[in-house]
Amino acid sequence: MPKTCLHPSSRLARSRAGLSFLILGLLASSLAVASPAMDPQMSYISDSVAVTGAVENPLTLSVADLERFPPQQIGEVEMICDTGVNIGKKENLRGVLLRDILEQAKLKALTPRDFRKMAVIAKATDDYVAIFSWGEIFDSEVGDHVIVYFRKDGAPLGVEEGQIALISTTDKRTGPRHVRWLNAIEVRQLVK
Repeated sequence: MPKTCLHPSSRLARSRAGLSFLILGLLASSLAVASPAMDPQMSYISDSVAVTGAVENPLTLSVADLERFPPQQIGEVEMICDTGVNIGKKENLRGVLLRDILEQAKLKALTPRDFRKMAVIAKATDDYVAIFSWGEIFDSEVGDHVIVYFRKDGAPLGVEEGQIALISTTDKRTGPRHVRWLNAIEVRQLVK
């Protein structure tokens, strides 16, 4: 008998096992749909954002801490993905400037020229990353429009964005630098 052939009783046992796995899989997926507590996005929610790296004052900021910064309002911003497709709008958002957070953390460098060699990395709990240069944040109009936000229509953000998110509202393609579930901002000197 060739090695690829199975005995009829082995095929029956294998098909029963496959059917059992299929039933278990369907049962598990129906339970996940039926229970909102099992929403996979719930595991990504962050209740604070840590500011670390090349800063004099490392910070861990909750939504309540962010509320103490000068507020920024976003009326409406089109969400354009990296392919250029419009995927909707973000409206009525409240947050703070990323620059204001970085100024409180106080960036540190050996010389003033070293600031130009820095990157600001916004990270999410799902490992998504968006990167800004020091020049964008502190020496261009882009910095006036990079917002860490935590409210929509006056209410806390939903699970689809977590409690804290970030967006660069004047990018031509706003999607790539939209960080849901923001939990870390790292300042890194790229060149020594």
